[in-house]
Amino acid sequence: MNDLAPVTSIPQLEADPFDLANILDPYDFHEQLRETGAVVYVEKYDTYAVGRHAEVRSVLSDWETFTSTAGAGLSDIRKPGGWREPGPLVEADPPLHTSRRGVVSKIISPKIIKSWQRTYAAGAADLVARLCDQQDVDGARDIAEAFVIENFPASLGLEPHRENMVIVGNFNFNALGPKNALFEQSARQLESISEWFNAVQGREGITPGSFSEQVYDAEDAGELEEGVARGLVRTVLRGGMDTTISGIASTIRIMSERPEFWAKLRQDRSKLKLIFDEVIRLETPIQSWYRTTTREVTLGDFRLEADKKIQVFAGSANRDPRRWERPDEFDITRSAAGHLAFGQGIHLCIGQLIARMEAESVLNALLDRIERIEPAGVPTYRPLNTMRTLQTLPLRLIPA
Repeated sequence: MNDLAPVTSIPQLEADPFDLANILDPYDFHEQLRETGAVVYVEKYDTYAVGRHAEVRSVLSDWETFTSTAGAGLSDIRKPGGWREPGPLVEADPPLHTSRRGVVSKIISPKIIKSWQRTYAAGAADLVARLCDQQDVDGARDIAEAFVIENFPASLGLEPHRENMVIVGNFNFNALGPKNALFEQSARQLESISEWFNAVQGREGITPGSFSEQVYDAEDAGELEEGVARGLVRTVLRGGMDTTISGIASTIRIMSERPEFWAKLRQDRSKLKLIFDEVIRLETPIQSWYRTTTREVTLGDFRLEADKKIQVFAGSANRDPRRWERPDEFDITRSAAGHLAFGQGIHLCIGQLIARMEAESVLNALLDRIERIEPAGVPTYRPLNTMRTLQTLPLRLIPA
């Protein structure tokens, strides 16, 4: 990026990113976004938007120019009328972000995450054994959602509540968009469980010695500002749950559509670690989020105004033909390195090691017991403003 360049008219994007058709099947919209320009102006929301890999990566890498402190959603949480509570990691920049992330990273170190591997493997094996008896399953709900919600919150020291946690996840990703019908419906559902939601974020009821208790202990010791621990626990819980469910469900869908690949994988699991990254490149869980310009800046030969939201489409960037050959195809022979599903820069997903371990646990358990995964109906997607996740995935499991 150059600091300043001659003013060039930014092309206007007529399509609405939050139109229901574009949410449920975003890829034609993504192509239109990329081909309209390196930067586009979305008049309906008075925002900029980027969908090409180079520009998305540039925005996410430069926190000083494209700040998170105004919120990762459309609403500017610094101003009156903002409809979201700021997240203490996702919506903070240095120095606060640096100190908070340092505390969390110390508690949830790679060594600690690795120690959870046996528990996740056992949980996955138990789940798959139960599913073998019924064979006809919903891969989204019965496998991906069931595994993650049964196992991940417990590893943080929290008591899971499946239905309520789905409601909270839906609200989180609808609240990143406009106050449309999806947001209003999610807000009503969240209000209906407000008593539980307030209680579950508190210190009472968490497992002694767990990640969550250690975060509260860090606040007591003055390592975190007063009142931040609650939000950090919520952030790590949400960050390691909804996106992981999405990624696992998409992986299982693709495996059901590629029986020849599944057969090879049962004989040789050497490609197993590569699968999840290629899947979330292809079917990026968080499709978009926002940054806000802190100054007038040039991006892609266009001059952007200061203090304006810019929608960053990671889902589009991950299928940009400027970056990937045959970007709309699942190809395990390619290197998915450089995909932006986990973000980029200082806000790179702190729980990505957990997500990969959860995905590998489920796939290994399925490979151990299931000869074939067959489609048993048409998959459907959940309508959410900024998240792409399967609502239903009818499958038939053929035991080995």
